[in-house]
Amino acid sequence: MKESLHLILEIQELDMKMIRLIRLRKQRQKELEQIDQLRKELYQQLSEKEKEIEELTKNIDALELKIGEVNAKIKKLESQQSLVKKADEFNAITQEMTAAERERIATEQKVSDLVDKRIAEEELLDKIRQSLKTSEESTKALEHEIQASIDLINKEGQQLKNERDAMAAKAPQELLHIYERLLRNKKDRVVVSIENRTCSGCHIALTAQHENLVRKGENLVFCEHCSRIHYWMEAEPAEGAAAATKRRRRRVASA
Repeated sequence: MKESLHLILEIQELDMKMIRLIRLRKQRQKELEQIDQLRKELYQQLSEKEKEIEELTKNIDALELKIGEVNAKIKKLESQQSLVKKADEFNAITQEMTAAERERIATEQKVSDLVDKRIAEEELLDKIRQSLKTSEESTKALEHEIQASIDLINKEGQQLKNERDAMAAKAPQELLHIYERLLRNKKDRVVVSIENRTCSGCHIALTAQHENLVRKGENLVFCEHCSRIHYWMEAEPAEGAAAATKRRRRRVASA
């Protein structure tokens, strides 16, 4: 069981690397999506602003046409007025001309306001176009860098997968299936050691009996709290302790 778990641990290390690569790839892809979204928003603003200016131009043209019609009406009234001889008719035409003149002045004011607004909108349109141009120029190199990074991630991921597949073919299939089922659920390490009688996965204390079962390594032992598979990591002697042991052995030999 210890040898089987050792192979699963090696597979797990490869899986952890692949999981990190997948997360990094998603992050980089999200950066590309954000750049693309920014570009789309600028194009949307550009389109909306162009439509606003087009609508303003139509309104200005319509009002200028109306001013032309009012001017024509005033001229016609002036001609009629020069021909009338009665005072009441003359006064009536005068009132009509005055009303037409007021209408023309009001319409001309509307035209002036709309022209000012169109000028302001055209200035905003130029700024949006400049922002779009600057954005495309500045993000072009960044997009190439991100895409190159994603390509490298994919290449490294494929190499890890090939290595992982080769190891998985040698592993006990029943144990491998248990490991892979746990990995799908947790997306993290599922074969973990016991440290100070504590699961290094969920960090909850374990019983001495549980620790003894793991030490023996005869069967799979699952954490009672997080369901991870436990294994016992043999402690390596410290460098100082090993040297002291050798010195003691030499003294015993001399004696």
